[in-house]
Amino acid sequence: MSFALDLSKFAAKAKDNMDAVVRKTVLDIGARIVEKSPVGDATLWQSPPPPGYVGGRFRANWQYAFASVPVGDLPDIDPTGAMSISRISTGLNSAPGAGIHYLCNNLPYAKRLEDGWSSQAPAGMVGLTVLEFQAVVKKAAGK
Repeated sequence: MSFALDLSKFAAKAKDNMDAVVRKTVLDIGARIVEKSPVGDATLWQSPPPPGYVGGRFRANWQYAFASVPVGDLPDIDPTGAMSISRISTGLNSAPGAGIHYLCNNLPYAKRLEDGWSSQAPAGMVGLTVLEFQAVVKKAAGK
């Protein structure tokens, strides 16, 4: 086996490992954001909810895309966040490894929730998760 072939194999393995770390990091970051997202609880509101109101639309609107920002919002309701985390995982599985991964919530009140509008998430979701980023990468790289 030649030295060049050994280097080529090492480079291919390193790229595969790097892709796996990126995917694991994006999935873990996405899951943390979804799990920190408040779910509407009308008992905490000052005004009565609209008839038929069910919380979970904000959690349902966390979207993943590769190379371009997702547009629009989703009509789904996902109080547990399982659907959103699954959507992120499915998107990651079909995305190429290297590039820009986007996680976003396009609901018009997303910024207000991030800025502490909800008593369930007074410190937001994204900013808190950004503070955890290094630990998430370290954990993903360790696996």
